[in-house]
Amino acid sequence: MSEELKAKANEVKAISIELIKKLKELSGVGLTDAKQALVEAKGDFDKALEAMRKKGMTKAEKRGDRETREGIIESYVHDGRLGAIVEVNCETSFVAKTDEFKELAHKIAMQVASMDPKYVTFEDVPASELKAKKKEFEDKFKGPENMKDQIIEGQLKKAFSDKVLMEQPYILDDSLTVAGFIKEAIAKTGENITIRQFKRLELGVTD
Repeated sequence: MSEELKAKANEVKAISIELIKKLKELSGVGLTDAKQALVEAKGDFDKALEAMRKKGMTKAEKRGDRETREGIIESYVHDGRLGAIVEVNCETSFVAKTDEFKELAHKIAMQVASMDPKYVTFEDVPASELKAKKKEFEDKFKGPENMKDQIIEGQLKKAFSDKVLMEQPYILDDSLTVAGFIKEAIAKTGENITIRQFKRLELGVTD
């Protein structure tokens, strides 16, 4: 056996079956794919999961279009002066009643209270706001014409990222957006999860 093959064999042996099973359960792929992802990531679980996510291999990528008719309404209040209430939806009442789902909804309420988003998704931004901001970027545009639409689209998303809940950095792990945090939860629960609406309240402040 060549030295290269020996090294590969040692890498596979070093990865425990428990780790492979954990990645399989979290991502929804087969054991072989889970093992291969871990080998490529040299046993780093987080890197393996991220690589699979980028390839669209996780369950979250496959469940995003499922209907979410169940869920809960959760709230968060900070020091009696600042709070938020959110509606977070899933597919079944079984998942909606779990402690994990309730904790997720509570964290989303914390996010809303802390980061004060105005919209759930980019698609919820009023067309009039998008149109006005787009015109502003078009008037200032000095780049290559063949890249104009793509560049302006990126500028628009960046301009509204702090106002759109799903685009915001997740407050408990800024390596993720809120959308990324939700995708991880989808992979763990095996159900689609959506945020339908929210309301933020601050003492003495009105919309």
